[in-house]
Amino acid sequence: QVQLVESGGGLVQPGGSLRLSCAASRIIFSMYIMGWYRQAPGKQRELVASMTSGASANYADSVKGRFTISRDNGQSTVYLQMNSLKPEDTAVYYCNAQHRFTRYDDWGQGTQVTVSS
Repeated sequence: QVQLVESGGGLVQPGGSLRLSCAASRIIFSMYIMGWYRQAPGKQRELVASMTSGASANYADSVKGRFTISRDNGQSTVYLQMNSLKPEDTAVYYCNAQHRFTRYDDWGQGTQVTVSS
């Protein structure tokens, strides 16, 4: 079974930065589209960014120009660099691995990001 372990969340002031990491195991990493989703209280889970094994990236409009997704295929790890954070970025951030053919989703346990002064 695919295992995804996130790290890097925390409390940051508006305008600050955080870097999330997601280490994947029990996975053929190149077979998966890796992504980050977030869920704020009372809201639906939404896609933040995703990246194919060929490094093609997709971003939510709300984070374009501020967030950058990257992946290290050798280390089976995906990152989310978050800059110019806003209070509305506060949410639990989840790592997602979607199989490129079956489209089956696996999820990490989530990491809390809080943007507040």
